Amino acid sequence: MRVLLVEDEPGIAQFIIQGLREAGYVIDMADNGQTGWDYASELKYDLMILDVLLPVIDGFQLLEKIRSRKIVTPVLLLTACDTVEDRVRGLDCGADDYLVKPFAFTELLARLRALQRRPPLQLNTLLQVADLTMDITTREVRRGGRLIDLTPIEFKLLEYFLRHPSQVLSRTQILEQVWDLDFYTDSNVVDVYVGYLRRKIERDFDQTLLHTIRGVGYCLRTEEKND
Repeated sequence: MRVLLVEDEPGIAQFIIQGLREAGYVIDMADNGQTGWDYASELKYDLMILDVLLPVIDGFQLLEKIRSRKIVTPVLLLTACDTVEDRVRGLDCGADDYLVKPFAFTELLARLRALQRRPPLQLNTLLQVADLTMDITTREVRRGGRLIDLTPIEFKLLEYFLRHPSQVLSRTQILEQVWDLDFYTDSNVVDVYVGYLRRKIERDFDQTLLHTIRGVGYCLRTEEKND
């Protein structure tokens, strides 16, 4: 899970970075709004955490620029501005959530998990990797033009992979997104359903798309790599 943090206070930034890395997140950090915009406009993130009182471009302006570019990544505003007017402005600019400093890190993690479970602000209705396609509107999945029948859980699992092509997804991430579980479990449910999905989308096809990343999880990609 890749996160963009835009925070100009070094102590707070380091505190957040260390905690998120320990929780398994990959972090890019910017200390001003302009650098934050450079990251947000060029790279794809799963979540963004923006301070409001930033140099060069403040957090509200940065958020407006992000939304004007049709970037729908969930955004958490993290700031010392705690008035009702500030919270309303942040939400009106396109924020998904608002957390006031000082904060408990456990609450920050819980809010990020909640944002991950929310549907995107705007969904692409046609998803594709190689010759594998999914139409969200009709709920049709095809490989090489052949219609593939999936159960609701298999459909949701494949949709998650298709929305994160070439990204290595851990079993914990998959549990959180597909089964709405945000706690560790030793159940092999992810492996079982990946097996079901593989048999349906890869049977009779030469190219492997759903790869096992040993010790980590799974990745949907077109490249043939050593797993």
